[in-house]
Amino acid sequence: MNKAAVLKEIIESRRSIFPKDYSGEKIEEEILNEILNSANFAPNHKKTKPWRFQVFRNEKKLELANKLAEIYKNTTRPEVFLEKKYLDITHKISNTDTIITISVNFSGMVPEWEEIAATAMAVENMYLTSTIHQIGCYWSTPGMIQHLGEFLNLEENQKCIGLFYLGKIKTD
Repeated sequence: MNKAAVLKEIIESRRSIFPKDYSGEKIEEEILNEILNSANFAPNHKKTKPWRFQVFRNEKKLELANKLAEIYKNTTRPEVFLEKKYLDITHKISNTDTIITISVNFSGMVPEWEEIAATAMAVENMYLTSTIHQIGCYWSTPGMIQHLGEFLNLEENQKCIGLFYLGKIKTD
């Protein structure tokens, strides 16, 4: 198969796959590193490489889950608070092998939209690399991410714009 055909196949098979379809198996460290490294090949104006990723696995992943549940509880008005949604936050994360927070570092060298676009391209590279390794993934943008800055130790010029869930896909 020529390169164009391979690329077309990868692009056409790329999908968001959600935690309910993850097997719970560990993603090998080499594959996770390859997924993360693929982000570095995204185009970015003035070579700002504005994407900032933090990887959460094992205990760190549980800390993130608890923080998100706490944010939901503390920022949701009582009349719209849903216990099921609150419990689903930690359940969804527990079914996920790895969560990567997606943040943008605004350099001031280029318009903010360009740095957001470059970050999105970096995430798309991670999607495509996950696809070739049959790793399920999806980019989530819950409102709670706007409250993660302190937890993630983000600087004033940085903003969390999503959570990237990763897990091996169930084969049954």
